[in-house]
Amino acid sequence: MSAASFPEATKRAFDIASALLGLALLAPLFLVVAAWIKLDSPGPVFFRQERIGRGGTPFRIHKFRTMRVEAAGPALTVGADPRITRAGSFLRRSKIDELPQLIDVLRGDMSVVGPRPEVPRYVATYPPALRIKVLSVRPGITDPASLQFRDESALLARAADPEREYLEVILPRKLARAADYADHASLWSDLAVIGRSVGVLLTR
Repeated sequence: MSAASFPEATKRAFDIASALLGLALLAPLFLVVAAWIKLDSPGPVFFRQERIGRGGTPFRIHKFRTMRVEAAGPALTVGADPRITRAGSFLRRSKIDELPQLIDVLRGDMSVVGPRPEVPRYVATYPPALRIKVLSVRPGITDPASLQFRDESALLARAADPEREYLEVILPRKLARAADYADHASLWSDLAVIGRSVGVLLTR
């Protein structure tokens, strides 16, 4: 099945069904994580941040909060960032902090599989042709690039200039994978990415 034979209506129906099932199955885990976050540090359970979605439309993404509320600093998280809470360290390492984005899938801002949404300042650096292609599909909770760079924070920690490393090395590779996804996405490729992502989640 090619990308051309993967209609928008089919992908959207798959996303809604997957998000509803995921939220129902994960509800007990969400309650435990929410209680842990509240006990670990003062502040809200969820962290919300502006990201750029399909067609360049901004939206606010949901994540479990992993940093102290008063924390300030760079947009990138590098290595053992002192802003990260004890609970947040586990949630980030296990990728559980990303699961509330199932809410964004239901809202229509995201898809289960698709290029990871970036903050506006990094989207502004996209080459024009890649920007159009990557933003032609809904951003996702997971995709081939996020699996490839699942240890991105550790990679950046080894760089002399983490932001430069991200902009000049990691982001171009992510965009290449995202463009390839936009060109070749299919139901079967989405299922394969979901399977790999679940494997990463369980092993972590």
